[in-house]
Amino acid sequence: MVEDPIPISLVNHLLFCPRRAWLEAAGERTDTMQMAVGVSDHTRVHDPATSRGNELRAIDIGHDEWGVVGRVDAAELTDDGVVLREYKASPIRQEPEVAHSTRVQLALQAACLQRSGHRVAGAEVYFTTHNRRVPVELTPALYQAAEEAVAATRAVVNAPEAPPPLEDDPRCNRCSHIGVCLPDERQLGPVKRRIRPLDPDTQVVHLATYGARAGINAGRVVVTKAGETIGEVPIERVLSLQVHGNVDVSSALIRELLWRGLTIVWCTGAGRVVGWASSASSPNGLTRVAQHVASAEGRLALAREMLSAKVANQATQARRSLGNVPEVATLRSISARLADCETWQDALGLEGEAASIYFDLSPRLLVRDAAAWAWSGRTGRPARDPVNAMLNYAYGMLLSDCIRAVVSCGLDPHAGFIHSSNRNKPALALDLMEEFRAPVADSVVINAINNGEVRPDDFDARLGSVRLKDRARQALIAGYERRAQTEFKHPLFGYQVTWRRAIEVQARQVLGYLDGSHPRYVGVRTR
Repeated sequence: MVEDPIPISLVNHLLFCPRRAWLEAAGERTDTMQMAVGVSDHTRVHDPATSRGNELRAIDIGHDEWGVVGRVDAAELTDDGVVLREYKASPIRQEPEVAHSTRVQLALQAACLQRSGHRVAGAEVYFTTHNRRVPVELTPALYQAAEEAVAATRAVVNAPEAPPPLEDDPRCNRCSHIGVCLPDERQLGPVKRRIRPLDPDTQVVHLATYGARAGINAGRVVVTKAGETIGEVPIERVLSLQVHGNVDVSSALIRELLWRGLTIVWCTGAGRVVGWASSASSPNGLTRVAQHVASAEGRLALAREMLSAKVANQATQARRSLGNVPEVATLRSISARLADCETWQDALGLEGEAASIYFDLSPRLLVRDAAAWAWSGRTGRPARDPVNAMLNYAYGMLLSDCIRAVVSCGLDPHAGFIHSSNRNKPALALDLMEEFRAPVADSVVINAINNGEVRPDDFDARLGSVRLKDRARQALIAGYERRAQTEFKHPLFGYQVTWRRAIEVQARQVLGYLDGSHPRYVGVRTR
């Protein structure tokens, strides 16, 4: 069987870190300052039309014997032969020093040109940040190291499991892939180094004005209704799009978001997730296959840990409002028993018992005009009272965040471990949201009521089911976004993280559990 050629850029990644090469080969992409500077500084040299005189740009190359392909940034044609020029952005480095990986990269490019019959007279690196050229000597030893690096890269990317992350290595501090690699988190304990990746300066855009239409114009998402602009935001600030009810989205905007790898989620006016759209290019394809196998076989340890964390968070939610009532101790006990139960039937039974206790307590969490809300507990869909209508809506937004997190990891939202896939629901996303229901969604609803952000008359109860009016929807969306962007100290890893980022961290824990990077899954338990 003829193997696909290895991109030279992948060899470069391997020489920095084997795990980063594996992540790149698996399709993981990151959006960091280092990557943004590199892309910006390569805009011209990656366009063949910018070639001028004896300098050619963006030249595709390959070496059929070594099995590599790549692209030369620039090649200057001289009387002595071709002089290779690689452009490098170095926003972090203080000095324009050529790394070993870049030397190997130039040696591979030179070998490709020589294989095609061209003479290579030299090579150099142009540091765009420092505006300096640094020559690189192409020696026989460097060519040998390049060929060996190709073989090593092929072995890594063809391995069934990801290489282990680096341990206490300074390279992690400046790695663009730290947010998807999570090198220190795999120990499932406090992270001692301050290398937490920051949350992106982006936001989930909610389209909730019925009859509105969202499109794109001059790089901005523009929302209009009846011919008037009612809102706009730069496309670079958009993390995702969530459509609530009867709102149109133009095909141009859908296409642009998918090109950027951003997810769109459509919901009904009552908060039920209808569907989502995401890029056809997703990472971790082989792990996704393993996910389906594991889902079919069952993973009790993973499922019971998610359920145990869920019940522990229900206990915390009740304690914060009611103090240490006896039911809180009972929920703590059920959480501990869930963590050790040995059968699937026992796990489901304990989870059901905890849900009954928690929702029997829940009406007591309402301290503002509780009698006016007349809530007797959780009833599901369709909602028969305002509180359940709000819970349905908040759970829909939480599920949307979980879908986004699962999709960003390249996992399939439909192949789960607690919820069954045979009802065609996003089972894994539903699994993931279990431990976040109480601290995120329930908290949003309870605070909205207790703070007076919604009133009992903000609902429509005609035809038997209760629906949110516009004021209630806007209040819940605003409350949910405040909660999603609130930072807290991660109880396991010890660093500050937003709830939205925590959801993705947990999704990546599931990914690590499936690809062998993490020994087990540990849920988020609030205190």
